[in-house]
Amino acid sequence: MLYPDGPELDSRSTTPSPGEHLRLQGCSAAQLGGWWVGRVSAFLICGVPALLMASSGHSPPSSPSFQGFQDSRQDPELQPLIVGLFLSMYLVTVLGNLLIILAIISDSHLHTPMYFFLSNLSFVDICFTSTTIPKMLVNIQTQSKAITYAGCLTQIHFFVLLIELDILLLTVMAYDRYVAICRPLHYMVIMKPHLCGLLILVSWVVSVLYAFLQSLLVLCLSFCMDLEIPHFCCELNQVVQLACSDTFLNEVVIYVAAILLGGGPLTGILYSYSKIVSSICAISSAQGRYKAFSTCASHLSVVSLFYCTRPGMYLSSAVTQNSRSTSTAYVMYTVVTPCCTPSSTV
Repeated sequence: MLYPDGPELDSRSTTPSPGEHLRLQGCSAAQLGGWWVGRVSAFLICGVPALLMASSGHSPPSSPSFQGFQDSRQDPELQPLIVGLFLSMYLVTVLGNLLIILAIISDSHLHTPMYFFLSNLSFVDICFTSTTIPKMLVNIQTQSKAITYAGCLTQIHFFVLLIELDILLLTVMAYDRYVAICRPLHYMVIMKPHLCGLLILVSWVVSVLYAFLQSLLVLCLSFCMDLEIPHFCCELNQVVQLACSDTFLNEVVIYVAAILLGGGPLTGILYSYSKIVSSICAISSAQGRYKAFSTCASHLSVVSLFYCTRPGMYLSSAVTQNSRSTSTAYVMYTVVTPCCTPSSTV
């Protein structure tokens, strides 16, 4: 069997020949490590989903469909209005966050930990809106409700990944503001570049692993051939609720992750701001209190937008099965919140 960029091994034996053994000894540890990491990653990305699909004993739904915004199909006069509204909001989100990133990169005075985290948050917001809104606009314009099963899984993966990454980045930014206000003399010593990079890296790794786990669990589910999703994108909770097989493991993982990966960061944010408020109240001058509060006001507004719209999104899907109310809640979360983020951070 021939592995790309790796040693050639006999498929009948796992023991390398003498020549191959010498070649393996000649490789550096980094080359061997990179080769095995590549093989394991290829298996996890391509092999595990294939094994799960083969072992599930069922065929995936051929064409899932969205049921959100059905009024635009029943009333053609609403279609240009809806498309124009969401397209303008999408462009504001992308261009606004892109301008923030370019301003931070071009201005050396903004090369600080706070703006480094803000640029990463802006990049995540661009990716988040691009995961669902372009497909929604195409569906409305073409009056089509269909999405492929692979496309639905892709939306679920990136939807989960980017939401969790948003949460972790907001938590990291709260810690940054805590150090800046509560320990200002040690700020540059604590928030070193390598620590900032490490915090971003850990956030990405945790988010990718969690999204990958949820994607694999969805692959284990069996669905009826007519999969109708009651809004405009493939969201994890809605897809799990529509499964025909047992969803106990999926629900357990969702609830545990909500406590650990949702409640944990929220607790950290609340703790950071409790210390920040205590430190601001201890400042004697009104000008000093205003200056300290202004440094975290933008982050506090983004956190408020994020955590005020998210509960409404999940409560609407849990309390009612009305596709219109569910779609409205998801629009507020996936379109309006990222659209307001650039103006909140300026």
